[in-house]
Order: sequence, then C-alpha cells, then structure tokens
Amino acid sequence: MALSYKARRRLSLVILLIGLPVYIVLAVTLVGMLPRPTFLIELAIYVGLGVLWAVPFRFVFLGVGQADPDVPPPGGATDGPAATPAAMTSPPAKKAGNR
Repeated sequence: MALSYKARRRLSLVILLIGLPVYIVLAVTLVGMLPRPTFLIELAIYVGLGVLWAVPFRFVFLGVGQADPDVPPPGGATDGPAATPAAMTSPPAKKAGNR
C-alpha cells in the first residue's frame, strides 16, 4: 500500500525529529563501546552510519520537498505556459553588451 503525500510528509517529519536523534545517540553509544580505532577508520564508520540510516527511508523522503501532487494548481490552470503566473516567471536575461 502506497502512502499518500501527506502521510509521507508527516512520517518524514517524525523520522527526522524523533528517529534520527535516537539513531545518532545509539550509533555514538555503540561506537563508543568499541576500542578506539584510528581517526580515518572512525571517520569511515561515522560516514557509513550517517548514510546507512537513510537507506530504509528513501521512499518516504522521495518527493516530500515538492508541491503536493494531489492538489490542483491555483486558478484551475493546466500545465504549460498559461499555467505559470506572470509574477513567477523570470525576466528575460540581459545581453552582455548592454548596460
């Protein structure tokens, strides 16, 4: 069952605000129990653990920073140039020779 956009947003917020700090404390505690390795090995362990936490949650975070795909665009516009409000378009680029 696929999660809705709002459910993925809420779950990602819970993961980042609660799950990640718990994971960090757990990782630091577990690494602290090991005999102290050299600096580069310890750095590699922390980098590996820093990437490892996100692997199971990649589908939860996918597309969360984008607009809600279930909400229609404002004004009922469709995709295309007419759907972009004039205030949101960037002005034409200036040529290098004109000042």
